[in-house]
Amino acid sequence: MLGIYFQGGVRLRDDLPEPEPGPGEALIKVMAAGICHTDLEIARGYMHFQGIMGHEFVGVVETADDPDLVGKRVVGEINCWCGLCPLCIDGKTNHCAQRTTLGISGRDGVFAEYVALPVANLHVIPDTMPLYSAVFVEPLAACFRILEQVHITPRLGVAVLGDGKLGLLAAQVLRLTGCRLLAIGRHPHKLKILDRLGIRTALEKDPDIKDSFDVVVECTGKPEGFELARSLVEPGGTIVQKSTYVESLNVDISRLVVDEIKVVGSRCGPFEPAIRALMRGLVDVQELIDRRFPLEMGLQAFEYAMRDESLKVILEMRTYPAEGLRRPGELEEEPVI
Repeated sequence: MLGIYFQGGVRLRDDLPEPEPGPGEALIKVMAAGICHTDLEIARGYMHFQGIMGHEFVGVVETADDPDLVGKRVVGEINCWCGLCPLCIDGKTNHCAQRTTLGISGRDGVFAEYVALPVANLHVIPDTMPLYSAVFVEPLAACFRILEQVHITPRLGVAVLGDGKLGLLAAQVLRLTGCRLLAIGRHPHKLKILDRLGIRTALEKDPDIKDSFDVVVECTGKPEGFELARSLVEPGGTIVQKSTYVESLNVDISRLVVDEIKVVGSRCGPFEPAIRALMRGLVDVQELIDRRFPLEMGLQAFEYAMRDESLKVILEMRTYPAEGLRRPGELEEEPVI
């Protein structure tokens, strides 16, 4: 099986074994997958992961204990839980102490021709949903998690920091609340996507940003993003931390205490509102798609995705062997990173 494997570097391998589904799992043929910021951080050492990368995907179920699932297009939640520990029993399955996380921790991911996932993690998507829109369900669900954690009302001032894929999605989700929203980023061509949707934007270096905000959502993907969030949040306000990164962060705890700032870590979220938002056209993801690469060009896709100017890079899975791909055992072992 062809796939992108991380082991001291990002490698393209054609000798990977096809996954064998365990009890309660389905075998899924991956159709398309998205490269996100977490994948780039894994390539830099985040979570000390080794294995097949990737967690944003859409695919078709090939085998499952439930025959009604076979042939259905699905997306999948990334946390695989035990169901037996106190956290699982309490409904906090995303925080199961025994969990594995798709393409991030302890479980091979989706940058390959096939993946195995528990049936409980799968969500069938409507046949009318465009293929590449479905790739965005998982990161969009993470944005809807913000609304589960923080009560956002129209009277609140909210800033979203970062104009990468997650920041652009988060701004669109927060717009649905009617809040007084400002999206702040570094790249005019990315912010123009939000401008066209009627979302107010500003460049990070703009000296006219003098407002403070009730809620600041940090999506920069960079450690300095937290300090910017801290400078913009009002006393008694809330920072929603979405970014993850390899580097350590120096935090002035005293300032957080004195100003009574709440810091909310925010991770994975609910799939159903994300699917509904995409189907109803409430969130526009088509402009976020930068380039598509076939899986056999996965190393070039990663190189492109690492550019600050890039947005969503999608890998397309094709039936192996693709035209021009060398036979098993003939791929070069030089990693891209």
